[in-house]
Amino acid sequence: MPVLHYRAEVVIAGAGIAGICAAIEALDRGRSVVLLDRDEPAQLGGLAREAFGGLWFAGTPEQRRWRIRDSAELGLRDWLAFGELGPEERWGRAWAETYVERCVADVHDWLTGLGIRFLPLPMWVERGLSGNGNSVPRWHVVQGTGLVLVETLARRLLEHPRRARLELKFQHRVDALTRAAGRICGVTGTVETQDQPFEATAESVVIASGGISGDLDRVRRHWPADCGRPPATLLNGAHRFADGHLHDAVSAAGAAVTHLDWQWNYAAGIRHWRPRRPAHGLSLVPPKSALWLNARGERIGPRPLVAGFDTHELVARLCAEPGGYGWLLLNRRIALRELAVSGAEFNPALRDRQRLKFLLEMATGQRWLYDQLTRNSEDVVLADDLPELVERMNAVNGDDVVDLAAVADAVVRYDAGIARGPRFHTDEQLLRIASARRWLGDRLRTCAFAPIGARRSRPLLAIRACVISRKSMGGIRSDLAGRVLDAAGRPLPGLYAAGEAAGFGGGGMHGKRSLEGTFLGGCILTGRSAGRNV
Repeated sequence: MPVLHYRAEVVIAGAGIAGICAAIEALDRGRSVVLLDRDEPAQLGGLAREAFGGLWFAGTPEQRRWRIRDSAELGLRDWLAFGELGPEERWGRAWAETYVERCVADVHDWLTGLGIRFLPLPMWVERGLSGNGNSVPRWHVVQGTGLVLVETLARRLLEHPRRARLELKFQHRVDALTRAAGRICGVTGTVETQDQPFEATAESVVIASGGISGDLDRVRRHWPADCGRPPATLLNGAHRFADGHLHDAVSAAGAAVTHLDWQWNYAAGIRHWRPRRPAHGLSLVPPKSALWLNARGERIGPRPLVAGFDTHELVARLCAEPGGYGWLLLNRRIALRELAVSGAEFNPALRDRQRLKFLLEMATGQRWLYDQLTRNSEDVVLADDLPELVERMNAVNGDDVVDLAAVADAVVRYDAGIARGPRFHTDEQLLRIASARRWLGDRLRTCAFAPIGARRSRPLLAIRACVISRKSMGGIRSDLAGRVLDAAGRPLPGLYAAGEAAGFGGGGMHGKRSLEGTFLGGCILTGRSAGRNV
């Protein structure tokens, strides 16, 4: 079969939002672009289409409206402390500093200039267990979720004044880089629908192909050391083509690929009942008022697990428990107020910008979501009392591991602590709930000390929670121009990287933990930087 040939000044491998932003910037500068992607045309934008759409900013108009005193200096202090990003990480730190300094002008303001709007109330996530996370609310949610973000960027690309200088090629798998005269000058690969080889030549190549989290074998091979052993059950919350294929290709070309053990996984995954890829999972936003139990039904402790403070810690603690999974124990009242699923698919009112419906759900609870989960998910069980609930929990697992006495003891002790009143709360979960509810964004979505066993709040729910992959925070090492570096720190001429493939900048700009919202923002910033510099 003959080889297809493409020629442009810039070839970009990957049409997620990093690749789209790189293409927009290159077109802005008059460059001709071939944008290659392995997926179908309808999936332009990649995993961001499914994202909830939260972005991290420090010092925005939305913050100032709520009298939130924030700054790049404070944001960077929190970033470096939370990620444990040491001075030896030259390029990771440089990208962290660059993101914090430029995210408002180059991401927030650029997006609003394209018509993106954010919810007026910033949310407060990743506060840290000891005050070492986000000092103030910084999570800005796109009105319309990640889907509207992608559609806006895609429209900017497809309606670009220089659209004639862009070729978009889908279902093209890039396999290797080509080199001439000491410079990377193109890529080779296969059109998968036709099994036909192709080559694309250019002055510059941008790798924007995502991370490794869609390949669960790779995730396990590079599992974070401080999370113990990878769990037996690991769900997939990443893009199906985020498989590290091009990490291997750039490594073979001499690039440095670093910190693949810096991973951003979530602790509350459930199986998708309409899977679109192997082991497809949904990432729950775990209710703060739910009890985390281990596989035996014992409350995980002595320090209880509470969502919203340190996601990495939740994963590490869950992996240390028997079986590497747990149970979220709650009731209908808590579920309606607090339970959520991350992403556009299960937030239709926000995704479709139905403001009245969204406000109604905030006020009365997400009844549609509750019905979807309780009717369809094999990981969610309901019952009117604890004996029946435990029986159904064991039926889900096909064993008798969950102990009724342990579950009952956890509920009685927790509810008794609530009954003593806020003046006498000593349970750390109750103290964290009280702390969270001082911010309006959390007060709207967090119950005021809800007893688990209260009859008026039933039925009871138990949700089997497994670890789910999401983002790989390490990757291809790059400098602030987006140029790919070798092990000695020297640029490989003609080769650039952006987005998750580059660890969102530098091969790992977050360190071990993310302050959340820095993934979408990191893709946009690094994509724009690479596009400006190719």
